Amino acid sequence: MFAWLIGWSIRHAGAVVIGALALLALALWLLPRQSVDVFPELNAPTVVVMTEAGGLAADEVEQYVTVPIESAVNGVPGLRALRSSSSLGLSIVWIEFGWGEDLWRARQQVAERLATVTEDLPPGAHAEIAPVTSITGEIMLLSVTAPDGAHTPMALRAFAEFELTRRLYAVPGVAQVVSIGGELPEYQVLCRSDRLRAYGLTVADVVTAARGAHSTASAGFLPDRAGREVPIRQTAQVRRAEDIRRTLVAWHDGAPVTVGDVAEVALAPAQARGAASERGAPAVIVSVQKAPQVNTLALTAAIDRALDGMAVPAGMRINRAVFRQAEFIGVAVDNLRRVLIEAAAVVAVVLVLFLIDARAALITLTALPLSLAVALIAMAAGGLTINVMTLGGLAVALGGLVDDAIIDVENVVRRLRGLPPDATAPMRIAAVGAASNEIRAPMVFATVIIVLVFAPLLFLSGMEGRFFRPLGIAYMVSTLASHDLVQAKPPACS
Repeated sequence: MFAWLIGWSIRHAGAVVIGALALLALALWLLPRQSVDVFPELNAPTVVVMTEAGGLAADEVEQYVTVPIESAVNGVPGLRALRSSSSLGLSIVWIEFGWGEDLWRARQQVAERLATVTEDLPPGAHAEIAPVTSITGEIMLLSVTAPDGAHTPMALRAFAEFELTRRLYAVPGVAQVVSIGGELPEYQVLCRSDRLRAYGLTVADVVTAARGAHSTASAGFLPDRAGREVPIRQTAQVRRAEDIRRTLVAWHDGAPVTVGDVAEVALAPAQARGAASERGAPAVIVSVQKAPQVNTLALTAAIDRALDGMAVPAGMRINRAVFRQAEFIGVAVDNLRRVLIEAAAVVAVVLVLFLIDARAALITLTALPLSLAVALIAMAAGGLTINVMTLGGLAVALGGLVDDAIIDVENVVRRLRGLPPDATAPMRIAAVGAASNEIRAPMVFATVIIVLVFAPLLFLSGMEGRFFRPLGIAYMVSTLASHDLVQAKPPACS
């Protein structure tokens, strides 16, 4: 087969050149469209159920929330592991499935099981399935600060929690946005026991009145003379603390008693749970997580464009450089590019010195871009991302990509130099074919042996396999491509 391929390449040199250029063009077209990440996707399909149960201790959360949810989802088809964590007012259940399971089908099954147990949870408990994110999906950390102190921590958190978060969620590919630090605003009603006692009221009366201060309800409709219906509704929407103060609690001796008569009402920060800072100053840190199989570089650029068009209040500053995963990826890609250039330069110098033929050195160097192009196309077809491991496999393979080409071209050059000066074109073509065929068997066996050394990486299971398998695939594909592409080089030497 190799002899036929070499002969066909010699007879159709133009087609070989066109095919090589088309291969490079396809790789260059796929490169900016391929998903880029730091590491391969390491986490198995996992569904996370988070439940808030305010007011419950950790043991009560475990007993009344976590255990019922675990019992409901236990036995879901494809389930591999079930883990949970119960803390003060919060329950987290991780439902992990096998590597081959469809994550969206698994989420649907968990949602169906979860619906059967929500009615049995304590009053006020709220269970929901967390968004789909990657284990390395935190692509950016933003900080919101007020360098001149013009804004309070509550104002910073309000801006980050509402305005900034909504803007980030509008960017396709963002899976989750979490704000840390600052102060969350809330309306606080602080009852005064002496006034409650004077009016004969209880705290429960004030709670009922305050809860009803913000409501929207329908009051039916009124027909008019034209036969139309005019809807009637009442709206009691709280927009400031004064609205709660004026809310009626009860009547006492014929006079109304409002919330403001028995309690202090104010818009104040909620109890802080966690803090954040930037360079020692209070700040709000916003974590941005991406969905799986999303290009990190493209998503980072889209987030930057969204932030560029966002109006930031005067005195506030958004720092985008707290953490950017795209910078790490850029460094890795730049390192590979530098290694490729340096390797090509060293190989070119060595080939020119030993072959004493610049044309032969140039033909040999074509193995580098063509082999890398085939590897990138194979990675795109197989759904692999460009990450540290795949780039590492290509970097490791760089030294061996030109081995077959060097051996082949050197033997061809030696045969051509042995021909008489008046040798005809058919004689030179025959010499090229003979030189390539006589070393083909040793080169094939050498390439197969080198590839078999990395073959065990393909059979690793679990997280080890997810981590090292892309490295082995990148190395093996590029190495095999370098051998196969050598078959198309002899025509250029004729």
